[in-house]
Amino acid sequence: MGFRALVVSKDETGATSAAIRMLEDTALPDGDVTVAVEYSTLNYKDGLCLGPGSGLVRSYPHVPGIDFAGRVAQSSDPRFAPGDAVVLTGWRVGEVQWGGYATRARVRGDWLVPLPDGLSTRQAMAVGTAGFTAMLAVMALEEHGQTPGKGPVLVTGAAGGVGSVATAILSRLGYEVAAVTGRPETASYLTGLGASRIVPRSDLAETVKRPLEAETWAGCVDAVGGPMLARVLGQMRYGASVAAVGLAGGAALPATVIPFLLRGVNLLGIDSVMCPQERRVTAWQRIGQDLPLDLLESMIHEATLADLPALGAEILKGGVQGRVVVDVTA
Repeated sequence: MGFRALVVSKDETGATSAAIRMLEDTALPDGDVTVAVEYSTLNYKDGLCLGPGSGLVRSYPHVPGIDFAGRVAQSSDPRFAPGDAVVLTGWRVGEVQWGGYATRARVRGDWLVPLPDGLSTRQAMAVGTAGFTAMLAVMALEEHGQTPGKGPVLVTGAAGGVGSVATAILSRLGYEVAAVTGRPETASYLTGLGASRIVPRSDLAETVKRPLEAETWAGCVDAVGGPMLARVLGQMRYGASVAAVGLAGGAALPATVIPFLLRGVNLLGIDSVMCPQERRVTAWQRIGQDLPLDLLESMIHEATLADLPALGAEILKGGVQGRVVVDVTA
């Protein structure tokens, strides 16, 4: 049985190109569950894997797509039967192993999560790695004492995938959300998701000489990193936590230890790739419970496999708002 896939190839000069191809099931990687993929999505990593020189892809030809949702077609894993709805994020699928930009995928059963009740495969991919990461960040903040009554929670990179979902979830849970964006035209989008305040990126874009500023934020979900994260650390209230989920602003952290020593600030690292299975299941259950599906719908931009090369380049430039849902069958 054949399947359709977006395949990235590399020529002898090292240049990469992407094209939709028909492949045989024998081309699929090893695994104990084969999934008929219905939807995938677009993340920053996908943009890297679609382009040249990312270092994430180990061998070519390659099928990117770090997320997918669909129904089990074949399984030798007793936990999954044909017809079961499943979702996959992470585990380096779409990077070192073929991923979800195809109508079929084969993976280990350990990497799959049963689709939570009340979520469709399309909605699951509107969530994807970005939304899953946002939920992990909210859970980490809660585990370190975050409650709505403690004050405003800052979300950086708020118009992006992680930030959009984090804003919607936090607002649904009763938090006052301050959304940081460098695109003024996204303000109405963010207030529609529940943000009560818009913070221009320019207000936080540069570090300052003073390691501590006024205590402003009771918590933070940071998708930017770099100088902005350093600046935010100096503005956190005593005992507050920052969940670090991304590095769109750079991997370096030009900060001091003063916020940790004098204000007891917590910097919480969030990893969605190798997150343990039990925590994945909990996070997806929380997504089904705490993410307003009407707001999720407002984040969605529809796409097909043919749209992905251009969209991949766009997301690397910070030009994608909300969540891209890819109908791989279209």
